[in-house]
Amino acid sequence: MKRPTIADIARRAGVSKVAVSYALNDRPGVSEAKRNTIKAIAREIGWQPNSAARALNGAQARAVGLAVCRPARILGMEPFFMELISGIETELSARSYALLLQVVRSQEQELEVYRRWWGEGRVDGIILVDLHFDDPRVPEAEELHLPAVVIGHPSQTASLTPIWSDDSAAMRETVEYLAALGHRRIARVAGLPQLVHTVLRDQAFTATCDELGLTGHTIVHTDYTGEQGAHATRRLVSAANRPTAIVYDNDIMAVAGLSVAQEMQLEVPADLSLVAWDDSPLSQVVRPALTALSRDIPRYGAQAAQSLLALIGGEHVTGVQAETAKLTPRGSTGVPKDPTGARTPHGPAV
Repeated sequence: MKRPTIADIARRAGVSKVAVSYALNDRPGVSEAKRNTIKAIAREIGWQPNSAARALNGAQARAVGLAVCRPARILGMEPFFMELISGIETELSARSYALLLQVVRSQEQELEVYRRWWGEGRVDGIILVDLHFDDPRVPEAEELHLPAVVIGHPSQTASLTPIWSDDSAAMRETVEYLAALGHRRIARVAGLPQLVHTVLRDQAFTATCDELGLTGHTIVHTDYTGEQGAHATRRLVSAANRPTAIVYDNDIMAVAGLSVAQEMQLEVPADLSLVAWDDSPLSQVVRPALTALSRDIPRYGAQAAQSLLALIGGEHVTGVQAETAKLTPRGSTGVPKDPTGARTPHGPAV
């Protein structure tokens, strides 16, 4: 079938193509009644704007871009990204904006995607995730004058608008809680070591353990997958002085860690306490249910979209500090049998 055009709308409405263009782009020059008629005809015949033509005319694409440098199979299992995107979509759809999502293999490919999207007029702005130190995407967006919101700490976003939460405070609360229960050997199964939020969490974890005199703390970095979470857990609990508590950087790894503990006949939480960063239904359906750091992730995404739409609209936008994740204790944490994690000759742990 032939794609509907502005000429088709003009013919049916009995007006000029210029009048149709004014009406569809909400420009003055046509009456409100005629504008409504023209838009109704456009919807009826299935007309959609041509992005290339709109770019040439300087019109908005009414779309926001999000490129994610993670394997697609991981995104499909990662509740955080699904909830974040749902929050972004909720805000965008209410304003008749689309979300253009692309999975990329590298930051270089991600930069090329942004250049292409902006050059072709396919997006009006972008949301950056997984912020790195000295992140090349930040100066690139600045140079392109591309409206951008960064989900990441403001220390690394330069002139771009950040939205972030206080990961350091959340980590301090978690370590202090575990120490109050009597844990003295605590491990952290972290995410990708090049990400800003990973480093901030690492630093807060180490500093809090040192302040509390917890000398047996350790950090293992992973790629966020259940496979690496399980592998890291197996290594940690097989050590001579195993940790009595582990804090994971996502719920997928925490669930994998729970499976490993059960496989190795460790009682949770008596032998091993587990904490997941970012709560989800997955954390709550396992047994015992996982203690987790909870926050409203869809709202986090909605706040990012709101800030970006304001930027696109020409407003002055400052950074947004979202709510700090709060610890939600459940059955996976408790007082340890042996705070040292010492082994006996006849079992996995005392």
